[in-house]
Amino acid sequence: MLEGKIVITCACTGAETTKAQNPALPITAEEMAQTAYEARQAGAAILHLHVRDAAGKPTQDPKVFKRAIELIRARTDIVVEITTGGAVGDTPEERLAPVMELEPEMASLDCGTVNFGNDYIVNTLPVMRQFAAEFRAHKVRATLECFDLGHVYSSAILLKEGLIEAPLHYGFVLNVPGAVPFSLANLEAFLAPLPAGSNWTVMGIGRASLPAQYAAIARGGWIRVGFEDNVYYSKGVLAKSNAELVERAARLAKEAGLTPASPDDVRKELKLRA
Repeated sequence: MLEGKIVITCACTGAETTKAQNPALPITAEEMAQTAYEARQAGAAILHLHVRDAAGKPTQDPKVFKRAIELIRARTDIVVEITTGGAVGDTPEERLAPVMELEPEMASLDCGTVNFGNDYIVNTLPVMRQFAAEFRAHKVRATLECFDLGHVYSSAILLKEGLIEAPLHYGFVLNVPGAVPFSLANLEAFLAPLPAGSNWTVMGIGRASLPAQYAAIARGGWIRVGFEDNVYYSKGVLAKSNAELVERAARLAKEAGLTPASPDDVRKELKLRA
């Protein structure tokens, strides 16, 4: 465990957020590289990456990911964690393609099917096994994203079957419309069945973003902020940038006596591929 330190992830774009919701949303590779640099300077150690096509729509095209990652790598040492959740309607094959072609350091692995507003994201146990096997084959560290309590227990099946192995990193996605709302009681329910020694990040969606950060600090977890989760700095006030949200998370951590972890801290803690 990272004694005295806390990991901050910046989820800078997502699949659903639009420029209409916040004009500062980065959607081009160049904008994402600049955002990654600013987020790293503000205290983030991980960049959670979705990419967009030329029309600004979410895509899992490995070529688009490759260009964004190359530009990010030229600017900063931040750990790049790509999405395999993709966007609503993407096939498992589309979602997995960037992992298999690019072999990033980290990627998200959704641990079950969930309501997603008026839509839903499908992740059957066979699909989860397929993803976990490819992650293992390509030496990509998974963030086990759990939108529901059952997802934590589903991940245990992958662990039992040897498809994933420690060190483990979980991501609790709370307050998605139609899924589990953020509350301290719900967070405790997610924490109770975790394997000993697991690291975990709280992702509070929308108005839950700031309370989730306080909870992560209090319970020894990690923090995620960014326009994928919340475009506002405060009620009715749009955030000027992803970095502004990272800066606040880092300030809260420092006031609690914690130091924002570096990318190399994350690489060592999670034993990422060199």
